[in-house]
Amino acid sequence: MSLIGPRPLLVQYLPLYSKEQSRRHNVRPGITGWAQVNGRNAISWQQKFEYDVWYVENMSLFLDLKIFYLTIKKVFIREGINSKSSVTTEAFKGN
Repeated sequence: MSLIGPRPLLVQYLPLYSKEQSRRHNVRPGITGWAQVNGRNAISWQQKFEYDVWYVENMSLFLDLKIFYLTIKKVFIREGINSKSSVTTEAFKGN
């Protein structure tokens, strides 16, 4: 596991991924990532996977530094922690 990368999800979700969504596993999972700094639990599963795949395609030291900075900022302003319907995000049910 690394500091920056797509957040690992529950193992029970593995069979539910599309081929495109499974590309998020081409890099090491991280504690924080592009999806976390762009909405975390306030965005849809589809958007999370799109952000994760975008990160895989565009990863760089500069992007990792940007994600690190944005993560610290998000922690202090406490934005995107809860979804609109619950305290955490809903379970992933596939496409």
